[in-house]
Amino acid sequence: MNRRTFATMFATSAAILLLAVGPSQAQMKVGAPAPAFSAVDSAGKTVNLNDYRGKTVVLEWTNDGCPYVRKHYGSGNMQALQKKWTDQGIVWLSIISSPPGEQGFADASRANSLTAERKAMPTSVLLDPRQQMARAYGATATPHMYIIKPDGVLAYAGAIDDKPTARTSDIKDAKNFVDEALAELKAGKPVSNPATRAYGCVVKYTS
Repeated sequence: MNRRTFATMFATSAAILLLAVGPSQAQMKVGAPAPAFSAVDSAGKTVNLNDYRGKTVVLEWTNDGCPYVRKHYGSGNMQALQKKWTDQGIVWLSIISSPPGEQGFADASRANSLTAERKAMPTSVLLDPRQQMARAYGATATPHMYIIKPDGVLAYAGAIDDKPTARTSDIKDAKNFVDEALAELKAGKPVSNPATRAYGCVVKYTS
């Protein structure tokens, strides 16, 4: 078995596992107030949701070892989306919830190195090794995406797009739900696809 075949089998298995678990993780619903949070970012600053009252906030759960995350960062798709919307005043928070010893764990130094290496452009990278934010939002996948409106209400929860694969070639034909939702909110329109099923590598929770 070659490495490419193994990677494909691994990615497919991760997706199947996530779909089997299903989206019952949602402890909150679109249209409800987003849970407050307080987390330390990779610069050592404590970040609270209330800090961004009056601004649209994107939450992106990430894991640098996940094939689905690599799909979007390796192609530059995630970075382009981050730049497009942070340039327009959107707050973009990437969250690392992997516990120590598990795939994707990163301390502040590692998180900053990843941001530089990948030329990522989030507003901040939040460190959540005890999964406090992940539990509050019911995050199950990397990437798992959420959008919070300026009034603190959740506007979107789910996948980044409609192509649940680890293939970069699928990006060009994908409908990007996050980009679509942000454009609709900017235009003062309701989000047409407010809740979708997240796909990717399973967020691992400590007991």
